[in-house]
Amino acid sequence: MDNRKTSVSHQAYLDGITRRQRRIMVIRILIFVLFLALWETAVRQKWIDGFIFSSPSRVLGTFAQMWRDRSIFLHTGITLLETLTSFLLVVLIGTGFALLLWYSTELSAVLEPYLVILNGLPKSALAPLLIVWLGANMKSIIVAGISVAIFGTILNLYTGFSETDPDEIKLIYTLKGTKKDVLTKVIIPGTVPLLISIMKVNIGLCLVGVVIGEFIGAKQGLGYLIIYGSQVFKLDWVIMSIVILCIIAMGLYAMINCAEKLYLKKR
Repeated sequence: MDNRKTSVSHQAYLDGITRRQRRIMVIRILIFVLFLALWETAVRQKWIDGFIFSSPSRVLGTFAQMWRDRSIFLHTGITLLETLTSFLLVVLIGTGFALLLWYSTELSAVLEPYLVILNGLPKSALAPLLIVWLGANMKSIIVAGISVAIFGTILNLYTGFSETDPDEIKLIYTLKGTKKDVLTKVIIPGTVPLLISIMKVNIGLCLVGVVIGEFIGAKQGLGYLIIYGSQVFKLDWVIMSIVILCIIAMGLYAMINCAEKLYLKKR
């Protein structure tokens, strides 16, 4: 009887959470729809200038036109490819370098101040130099995307490696384990959640870095559409590109979030 009451109470609790999540989702959608309706109405009623602020219908029309000539796929695909490439390189290089710093305390003592300085440097200041050094091409844009996230990744991962439970490390050494055993059995498994958390931040930072690079030295991509559209006063292009960037950011974040859920299920 008690078990049945507990089961009913638990189910009621879960149903309450589900209703709350649905209610939040509905409110979010209503706010977004209300914003679009207010924006469109303001332009049609001449409350704001449609040439400067555009409108949902104009943005949609611009998107449909670029869909027909397939140019939107080219620009979106280029930006997405550059973002994913820079993100994967940040994960690989950042993790490898953080492990190297953890392995060599002397090296970490030497390099840590430089990493802190480089992490605090405004990355937009590096983009023009990268264009000059590497040329106005995809390689320089990918490097710009990497530069935004790499130093913070190294520092955060190194801090996570250093703060691993010392008792677990002592246990490995007590059992005649090596530093390699500590790495494979304690450090890496214990910092996977931290790595996923850092990846959630980095995917957005890489997108920002790529767009900054496209502002300066690209002839394709959403960043190029934004800067070119603002120069020739095609602000429909600008707002459409910003909307697409928002969708890309949400999609990439959702991808990392799904990977995190899969990892938690397998634990």
